Amino acid sequence: MTQANIRPLSGRTRANWIRLRTMILLRWVAIAGQLIAITVAQLVYGIQLELGLCYLAVGASMIANLVATFVYPENKRLSEFENLWMIMFDLLQIGFLLYLSGGLNNPFALLLLGPVTISATALSLRSTLVICSTAIVLVSILALSHLPLTTQDGTVLAMPDLFIFGQWTALVIAIVFTSAYSRRVTTEVHSMGDALAATQMALAREQKLTDLGGVVAAAAHELGTPLATIKLASAELLSDLRDSPELAEDAALICEQADRCRDILRDMGRAGKDDLHLRQAPLEAVLQESADPHMDRGKEVIIFQTVPEDERKFQPMILRKPEIIHGLRNLVQNAVDFANDTVWLETAWTDTEVSIRIMDDGPGFSMHILGRIGDPFMRARNRPRRSVARPEYEGMGLGLFIAKTLLERSGAQLRFANGPGGPKGAKGTGAVVEVIWPRNALEAETVPQGQPMGENRHFPG
Repeated sequence: MTQANIRPLSGRTRANWIRLRTMILLRWVAIAGQLIAITVAQLVYGIQLELGLCYLAVGASMIANLVATFVYPENKRLSEFENLWMIMFDLLQIGFLLYLSGGLNNPFALLLLGPVTISATALSLRSTLVICSTAIVLVSILALSHLPLTTQDGTVLAMPDLFIFGQWTALVIAIVFTSAYSRRVTTEVHSMGDALAATQMALAREQKLTDLGGVVAAAAHELGTPLATIKLASAELLSDLRDSPELAEDAALICEQADRCRDILRDMGRAGKDDLHLRQAPLEAVLQESADPHMDRGKEVIIFQTVPEDERKFQPMILRKPEIIHGLRNLVQNAVDFANDTVWLETAWTDTEVSIRIMDDGPGFSMHILGRIGDPFMRARNRPRRSVARPEYEGMGLGLFIAKTLLERSGAQLRFANGPGGPKGAKGTGAVVEVIWPRNALEAETVPQGQPMGENRHFPG
């Protein structure tokens, strides 16, 4: 799966994850609380309520719960539409109970925020707007029209009009703020979860490719000897069967197919065997491997070193970790996507650090999101006005998020900036991404010169 196939899950999709049993359980809790509140208000505080209508409202919720329990299976998942109407029913039921018990004079008016919060965290934006609009309408109606709260001696419990207006204002603000806050936080959590899942998929894919490359290379090596024997035997047969044209033709075919297998295995085995040589490589070789898929995309990719000439022979040998290769590959892809003509890959090292800088001559990062680079599902770079070919990059920031996550997992620190691209004398400015590792976290354990690296593993034929 490529990055272009990965999308953040919408609110409509997430709403389908909610079980009916979960909503039923929450409603039973609300029903129990409503019955307790009605009973205590009447028996303890002597408040006169329209008990028939109150119990009718609570009974409607109980009947709806019982029907849902016995009609639908336990593993029933609610659709977006079903979730909307269940929450809408609960909101209207609470509004009706508040109408029967003093409207905004009732301190339980705060319970109107419950369905609003649930819709903001579980439903799509459209459904959330419907629930919030309904809640604001209910609050406005309750502020103007409701049955009064009356005690046994006929005293009406009512707040001054100014307090009612303040209660209405507070509830409207709370509905808007709570829904916006809950939705924002939930969206961030789900986006991060989706992006981390995509990162794990990318790392698993790179690991499989690495493992497959080692197995293929080893198989190519092991099959080389029997194929050489077949080639030799078929060549001798071809020489001995010159007087038998039909048999000589078959021997020539065997020889030709052996050559074909040899060529295929040579291509498959170029990476060498799955030994220490495959698991580690010079820093520049790993960078070259990461950049290879983007070398022929119409942009010039230049790899160079900034260390003194006499130190270049001491280039560090680093582990070929899949997360390093895939992370660097994503950064190179992003640079090639937005470069005008050239991308520069600069390597440098000291006794304590190893660094790679990826620079291009494109438009650079947008200044208003420069500090947010690495967040998932956001547009990380401005498109140039001219058309840019971007076959595998959708501009959601997912590629940069995956690169940042994978490289940080290997011990690196990443810095994003805009500035002069490339070595001295190069024209243009663009984006600059610097990846810095502690040398001891990146460098492979080298084998002392002259010491054998160990036997290659045998793959039985």
